[in-house]
Amino acid sequence: MSTDGLGDDRRRGDRALRLLVTGGGTGGHTYPALTAVRAAGARIGAGGAAVEVLWIGTAGGLEARVAEREGIRFVAVAAGKIRRARNPLKMLSWANVKDMGRVPLGVVQAIRAVAAFGPDVVLATGGYVSVPVSLAAWVCRRSLVVHEQTVRLGLANRLLARIATTMAVSSASTLSLLPGRVRERAVVTGNPVRPEVLAGHAGKALEALGLEGFDAARPTVYVTGGAQGAVQINQLVGEVLPWLLDRANVIHQCGPAAVDGMQAAPASLPADVASRYLPVGFVGAELPDVFALADVVISRSGAGTIAELTALGLPSVLIPLASSAGGEQTHNARHLAEAGAASALLDEATPTALQEALEPLLTDPARRSSMAELARQHGRPDAGDRLVDVVLDAAGADHR
Repeated sequence: MSTDGLGDDRRRGDRALRLLVTGGGTGGHTYPALTAVRAAGARIGAGGAAVEVLWIGTAGGLEARVAEREGIRFVAVAAGKIRRARNPLKMLSWANVKDMGRVPLGVVQAIRAVAAFGPDVVLATGGYVSVPVSLAAWVCRRSLVVHEQTVRLGLANRLLARIATTMAVSSASTLSLLPGRVRERAVVTGNPVRPEVLAGHAGKALEALGLEGFDAARPTVYVTGGAQGAVQINQLVGEVLPWLLDRANVIHQCGPAAVDGMQAAPASLPADVASRYLPVGFVGAELPDVFALADVVISRSGAGTIAELTALGLPSVLIPLASSAGGEQTHNARHLAEAGAASALLDEATPTALQEALEPLLTDPARRSSMAELARQHGRPDAGDRLVDVVLDAAGADHR
């Protein structure tokens, strides 16, 4: 996949696809875009053509680092973030006013970038930088595909849905939330999951993490609060740890700052019990293998996590981040819990509530299997390919 601009494309002729991608700020917006870029490159490359990619984002965002790592040409534009509050008057803050003043500048910058690149199609995956870039695509009359990762539309995508050529959503339940005219242009694709996440091997996790003390007769629980860990989840797990280790092996991604404290948590337990607990600061390349080893996952309920758990068919206990934008994590968790595809601590996240949610999953293999199957029914492991189908349709017949 070439990402160096237009010169190579002129030598190849008209077969190359010019794909402009925007979205970022968090992994939930960035990694679906990256998965789609990779899938498009593989699809087009298999046909003997090429993809020219330009990523537009914010200079300090995760997307800038990802694009650099992947060798994707990157252009930074200004973007404004709205800091939401339950009281609308509190949204009239100086920070919000100042950031909204950056949007017109971002639109002008984005129009210049879109006009210079001349994309066949623009893919927007959310985050505030998607707003000026998508508006620029509309001004420049370029096909625009907007992808929503969550069950409910994010604030940026609620604005952009009305100008999108196609609205791609991750769940069929989102369709009813769209205005009628937008619904007619909507397609359910699922939320793209990195293919490597789906190809793990349990034995590799045992070897890579040195899990000699794990008991093969007990289920394995993987606890994660994200790359930096989650204080709330760490505290809950710490309080139920003796009870939990009596029933399971535990791999706990607790965040780099919490490793020392969590390592001391089972100090009063017998050595054979304590050896069934492994706290780690961060799980990186081993994640697919950890998922393959896990029988139950305790985690937040961000869109990316939900996509991975359902694509893999993993039983889970979800602890939503209450302060997530628009309460999206709570909506995600409730959606799966009501379908029996997960358990969720929606009212009170207490040690007792966590034990009550875990107990049937740890003691009843049939219950785990049932939840796994229901989770799998909500998963779309082929979401990346589905989204590429939509992108290529929007790009036109020459690229299908």
